[in-house]
Amino acid sequence: MKFAKKSLGQNFLIDNNIIKKIISLSNVKNRNVIEIGPGYGALTSEILKQKPKTFSLIEKDFKLFNDLKLSLKNKKSINIFNEDILKFKLEKILKTKTIIFGNLPYNISSQILIKIIKYKLFDTKVEDMILMFQKELGEKIICGYPSKHYGRLSIFSNYKLVVKNKFLVSPNCFSPKPKVTSMVIHFKPRKKFDVIKDLNNLEKITNILFSNKRKMINKNIKKLFNKKELGNFPNLDLNCRPSEIEPNLYYQMVKIYENR
Repeated sequence: MKFAKKSLGQNFLIDNNIIKKIISLSNVKNRNVIEIGPGYGALTSEILKQKPKTFSLIEKDFKLFNDLKLSLKNKKSINIFNEDILKFKLEKILKTKTIIFGNLPYNISSQILIKIIKYKLFDTKVEDMILMFQKELGEKIICGYPSKHYGRLSIFSNYKLVVKNKFLVSPNCFSPKPKVTSMVIHFKPRKKFDVIKDLNNLEKITNILFSNKRKMINKNIKKLFNKKELGNFPNLDLNCRPSEIEPNLYYQMVKIYENR
């Protein structure tokens, strides 16, 4: 069994068939690649076989970082960073046509996804993004409207992402075995979307409206808009619940909020 730190949410992928299936989702050869949380380097080794143009690894665990640095010291195209991805300035290593891979720690995977999407050059620099999540969270990310899984995360994700492919991964494919099934999702950045100046505003609006997701929005929406501004949403039923509002209406809310 691979030694794992619970505090870092580590579960290491060990199934070679799944590793190859993940890599096959994108054309890595001569591309700029970033891997988040490489761990013991199982996915890393397979990526290297495909001969990427540049390859950056971001690993928070100091011991794993040192092990990777030692085992990959002769690979000139690799940069390894001993950093917390939530604090790391990803824009300093993002290049044109970058492919991002990541077997993400379950406990911070949604935070990582949102952080990546928020980068202003995300849609122009990133070509593919292939990430692994807990299945339950993955369903919340990729679901459409309406859906029982629809909520803040799908509204935020679907603003800039298109799902190209997905598949489930059994707990048996990891060491140590997690208690849940995982989901690999292959994203492509949208090239066309309604312009939102600051995605923090989308986060703010969805946070406020979903703070009481089973209750009607009539009270919470007045924390965001005055009576005149609400006139911009003639088809919005103030007695509906936040999960009954389609994504485009949330994006419209942000534009009104930003242009006041």
